[in-house]
Amino acid sequence: MATCSACGTTILFGGVRDADLRFCNSTCQRRGSLLLVAKQLPPETIKRQAWSVHHGTCPKCGGPGPVDVHVSYLVWSALLLTSWKNTPQISCKRCGVKSQAGNALFSILFGWWGFPWGIVMTPVQVIRNIVSAARSQSPNGPSPALDNAVAILLATELARRQELTGK
Repeated sequence: MATCSACGTTILFGGVRDADLRFCNSTCQRRGSLLLVAKQLPPETIKRQAWSVHHGTCPKCGGPGPVDVHVSYLVWSALLLTSWKNTPQISCKRCGVKSQAGNALFSILFGWWGFPWGIVMTPVQVIRNIVSAARSQSPNGPSPALDNAVAILLATELARRQELTGK
């Protein structure tokens, strides 16, 4: 199985290829173009900023950290149409579990109505939410996914500044 180069999510089917990188969707592919800019940033800068985010307050609820990347999984179906997605968010564990529980419930109610993928992907996405919610988080430091997300955010800011200054 492949892993998304932008968010670190496991890609079960499909995905988007761009040169030697693979992404779970077009949104992550756009983020992936920022990875090239992020690779030019000093690793110490990325680590320092990721450490600050990890030990800061949750951007969702304002509660205490540790803050990290939490991915929630969703599927919905209507007869022959099935759509599934993975949504990473930077938040505390509590907000991450809330999102995963909500998406699991939504998937249970609305995911299985499509044939054949709804019937196949509903248990996959529900189990992924359960596993992600049960996974423990390291209070000692940021995950590689958070390092990656922070690098992309820093690269976005750098690109925005270069755009404004015309350099």
